[in-house]
Amino acid sequence: MKEVAINPYEAGQRLDKFLLKYMNKCPKGLLYKWMRTNKIKYNGKKPKGSELLAEGDLIKIFLHDEQIEEMQEMKAIGKSPIHFKTVYEDEHILIVDKPLGLLTQKDKADGHSLAEEVQYYLTSNGSYNPVHANGFIPAPCNRLDRNTAGIVLVGKHLKATQQISQMLKTKQISKYYMSIVLGRITEPMVLKGYHIKENNKNEVKIVEEYVEGAKPVETRILPLQSNGRYTLIEVQLVTGKTHQIRAHLSQIGHPIIGDPKYGDASENEYFRNSYGLAYQVLCAYKIKFELCESVFDYMENRVFTVAAPKIYSEICVGEGLIGS
Repeated sequence: MKEVAINPYEAGQRLDKFLLKYMNKCPKGLLYKWMRTNKIKYNGKKPKGSELLAEGDLIKIFLHDEQIEEMQEMKAIGKSPIHFKTVYEDEHILIVDKPLGLLTQKDKADGHSLAEEVQYYLTSNGSYNPVHANGFIPAPCNRLDRNTAGIVLVGKHLKATQQISQMLKTKQISKYYMSIVLGRITEPMVLKGYHIKENNKNEVKIVEEYVEGAKPVETRILPLQSNGRYTLIEVQLVTGKTHQIRAHLSQIGHPIIGDPKYGDASENEYFRNSYGLAYQVLCAYKIKFELCESVFDYMENRVFTVAAPKIYSEICVGEGLIGS
């Protein structure tokens, strides 16, 4: 028999979802059978599975230890090179600076990504122990394209991860990007439209009028410096759809330089020949915690920034967008 006491970081999730992570090899049907036949009890009662866990709740699993172990697959955290920089870390959150060229989540089974690096890092410094995590695995809460550098947030336990995800969804965390675009922008802009994924293509388009299946998007632009041909801008991502910034800027005639999907081919060739640029100039350089509660009440109004990749500075200096 096994007893599992719910700690503060595990509270707030459904009982069945918790158990399916705790015994991650257990078929859902078998789990519900065990609940129906009193093999699993929740606070001394027969559970339905839909109960929301609270701190101090007690789950009893009336199975042999060997049976429970058979249903648990503790994936080993393999050694991983660390390419990211740590921006901030405490007991609840890890904020990292993802470099260019690194996927946020791997795209194939044997691939490598920031997610694996974060898991290894947190295991190595003692912040995460998969044996005692009851199925929880730390992972990035926001995603950046492979060739978009910048800030990524990671919850270090379940409750923190849920809270970060909720704050991102409800815009309690503001995200700001830095970019260089073709053309001159002189005034702040609020761009609104509808986001559509292109069938069978890893591309999207932004349209002004609603069509079936489209999602509303909003992107805010603040010009910082222009040489007449190019403009250095700050972008606030109000909604967060795939390729939103890249497609939105292209749609209004100000594509990001270097962008292979939505950019200007001749301009891209110029920057490739002049600076060796092979990807879009886009960096998630700043976040601000706006309204915080629960786990993160101490983070309210805090701002975190990272430096743009070196090649961005070289382009800005070379094109007269900033001084040397």
